[in-house]
Amino acid sequence: MGRQSMVRRSFGMMLTDRGGNFGMMTALVAPLLLAAGGVSIDMANMLMTKNQLQDATDAAALAAASALVSNEQPNIDAAKAIARKFLKAQMATSNSADTPAEGSQPGTATAQSTDSAAAAAEAPNWDDINTSEVNITETPNGVKGKSFKVSILNKHRIEFNAMTRLLGTDSIELETRATAESATESKNALSMYLVLDRSGSMAWKTNTIDTTKSKCPNYTEANWNKYPNLSATSPCYITKVNALKTAASDLFAQLMLADPGSIYVRTGAVSYNASQDPAGSLAWGTTGAAAYVNALVATGGTASGNAFKTAYQKVIASTEDTAHANKNGQVPTKYIVFMTDGENNYANDDTVTKSWCDTAKANKVQIYSVAFMAPDRGKKLLEYCASSTSHYFEAEEAADLVAAFKAIGERASAMVSRLTQ
Repeated sequence: MGRQSMVRRSFGMMLTDRGGNFGMMTALVAPLLLAAGGVSIDMANMLMTKNQLQDATDAAALAAASALVSNEQPNIDAAKAIARKFLKAQMATSNSADTPAEGSQPGTATAQSTDSAAAAAEAPNWDDINTSEVNITETPNGVKGKSFKVSILNKHRIEFNAMTRLLGTDSIELETRATAESATESKNALSMYLVLDRSGSMAWKTNTIDTTKSKCPNYTEANWNKYPNLSATSPCYITKVNALKTAASDLFAQLMLADPGSIYVRTGAVSYNASQDPAGSLAWGTTGAAAYVNALVATGGTASGNAFKTAYQKVIASTEDTAHANKNGQVPTKYIVFMTDGENNYANDDTVTKSWCDTAKANKVQIYSVAFMAPDRGKKLLEYCASSTSHYFEAEEAADLVAAFKAIGERASAMVSRLTQ
């Protein structure tokens, strides 16, 4: 009995003794504490790498999309290779070791170089930890253009440190996606018809000297009764009609620059004095319209109504839409450029012109109007007809007229050319 009591007493003392608890708890909790520390380090690394990976994926998609519409225009396979190469380079740059600063001691630089070399030797192969899927779709963009959509799915494996591995997981795979789009130049079709005043006052001089001539007849309102027998005087001034020819040439140059192949732009012109002249036909490019304008001779009175009506009927005709549909597959934007340097001889012509201007605007024809050294009534008519205040120009000098027509050409050609990057 004594011996059994001693065993029971010893066993009870062992159970109630707390002397070794700290050591036991430490042994049990230490792995968990180490794992928690490892997780916090790996979490920070994952967040940083995820951000770097997303930036690299975005940049790679943009690089491939840009390359496809560059002057070199690589094929689809080459563009995919560009994306993968760019992705690898971007990540390599993000993960590269800091280079030694200038003036650092040789021993330190050598140590850093040695450490970098050792780290590079231990680093896993890129293809073992990273996989990327690059998809590129190509679709037609207009008659000759192409649109591209570059989509990249990138997966990158991160190895956990030894402490995190205590939880039973060795690595995790991060995933990023990016999409970029680009297109080669596409075109918007247009039909433009010019309505031009060639009345007698268009033979009058501007205030701009014609440096190509030493002297010439300089007609004005005061001496117009001597036409065509006015004596030549010096200096010679540019006439309004010649300024108009220069201005129209600048407009046409802008359109040809935007559409050198004459696939999207159709132009035509009609002139008027006291009556409408034979109207030119809308045709591809600007050659026909330019020849029509260059042949203008300033004589007679002013009546714009029938000429504007003709311009409207020309651009709105179903045959015009058909011509574009057959050649470029588009419905063209319609333009009328209306110019005068005076006022209609009869008020009824103002009424007729305004009526056709209203009809044109109601049918989405854009009207640009230019009042060239015109009196108030002429200005008011053209201001009324313009599609908006930004479509109306007042020109008081030859240079102003040229600038106005150039601005119209630039705006129209900007509608023709559309580049998406």
